Amino acid sequence: MNVRLTARRMTLTPEIKLYCAKRLKGLEKSLDAGTEIDVLFSREKRRHGVELRAVSRGLNVTVREESDDVFGALNQAFDSLEKKLKKEKKKLLDRRRRGRRERPAPPPPEEAAEPAKRVVSAEEFSLKPMTVEEAILNLDLRKGDVFMFRKLKTEKWALVYRRRDGHYGLVEPE
Repeated sequence: MNVRLTARRMTLTPEIKLYCAKRLKGLEKSLDAGTEIDVLFSREKRRHGVELRAVSRGLNVTVREESDDVFGALNQAFDSLEKKLKKEKKKLLDRRRRGRRERPAPPPPEEAAEPAKRVVSAEEFSLKPMTVEEAILNLDLRKGDVFMFRKLKTEKWALVYRRRDGHYGLVEPE
């Protein structure tokens, strides 16, 4: 636990520091080890104010109290901080427990749904008429597996694809 004491328009006496250390010792069990606590003391005319800010992973609590006496303000601030910490911890635990209860049971392995097939559009075609050799060159340039084009003489659609054996295939619909 990392503690910072700051005073505005007043001086921190050893009694105040000792009292803060004593009260924070009692809060250690409800705070994580990495919690940072800022204690800010301020004085305006005859009023003493104490602001406590506790920050840790998943927790951000701020409490501000005022009183005529520094120790009275400290007592009120630490009591309020304790209440807020208990409330926040309870919320966190309830949220975790609720998350476990509401999850549906996973389906049996044989009924597992297959992922939905999706269609991915590709711009692997040419509108201008060309020869089969030009289509193969375009296929190589685009580093794709399939290239669709219009044949030069007939203006019908055709498809050139790369085969697994390294050769090229040609598909001409009727």
